[in-house]
Amino acid sequence: MSGLGVSWLGALLGVGAFVGLWLTVTNLPGSRKLRLNDRLEPYLRPATGSPAPMVFGQDGLTGRVLSQCGAVGRLAAPMLVRAGHWVESVLGGARSVRTRLTALGSEQRVEDFRVEQVLWGVISGLGGLFLVAVISAVTFSVNLLAAAALIAIGVVTGVLARDWWLTAQVRRRERAMMQEFPVVAELLALAVTAGESPVAALQRVCRLCRGELSVELGRALAEARAGASLIGSLQAIGFRTSLDSLARFVDGMVIALERGTPLAEVLRAQASDVREAGKRELLASGGRREIAMMFPVVFLLLPITVAFALYPGLVNIASLTRG
Repeated sequence: MSGLGVSWLGALLGVGAFVGLWLTVTNLPGSRKLRLNDRLEPYLRPATGSPAPMVFGQDGLTGRVLSQCGAVGRLAAPMLVRAGHWVESVLGGARSVRTRLTALGSEQRVEDFRVEQVLWGVISGLGGLFLVAVISAVTFSVNLLAAAALIAIGVVTGVLARDWWLTAQVRRRERAMMQEFPVVAELLALAVTAGESPVAALQRVCRLCRGELSVELGRALAEARAGASLIGSLQAIGFRTSLDSLARFVDGMVIALERGTPLAEVLRAQASDVREAGKRELLASGGRREIAMMFPVVFLLLPITVAFALYPGLVNIASLTRG
């Protein structure tokens, strides 16, 4: 066996021994804290004999993936939860994460999101390890410090990438809601003008439309059917999102429900305002794209053009100086 193979085998055996020792120490009866969830889990097990639910939500990616892994997923779940708690203690920002999850319309908890961050970090770290293996196979040498740094960078990148992806999902959902908003407002105005009550108009729009805003309105109606106040459910839509136009839309509906003021004209005006705001945003986006298009022209095409124009003269000057 070559020296490279011996060093890799020794490193893997050392890592395996360390992980095994760490798992043994952290799972000793005296060092493991018995939580309230662990005490209640045997009594909350379903009567059908199916396994109890995971610590985190089954509706999330983490719960689905680990539930499909069987015993391996159940063994990995406690370690992932602990790692998620450690990520929470290091990064913080639980309130921001909770706000973005609510704006996304997700039922995930912050703990579920932290576990997903750990999984993204593990996958990214494995990608870094694969890159280290490829570099080592090409160069026939192993730099342990550089390899550890590359794997650590991969883990950190994966953890932060999951947070960035959550923000991107929220922005995409809010853009979809703004695109749907004028249509929903005009449909509500038509239904109210035709003589329907605001609640019946909301039910009709939720039945006809298929989009993020109609999902939020349907959620408000479902909460109202469950016993909550319809006004409070509608106001919660404005609290869950950061869209000023949607907040004004909800306020107009709340005022109409409370005071009986005409709603159709208000909804039409708001739909017109949103369309005008969309046009202004398109014009502003076009201006930004026009400026961005100048960068390849100035830094790529223009230098190449100048080089082609000046190169013959420079060659002639060089030949004259040599002569």
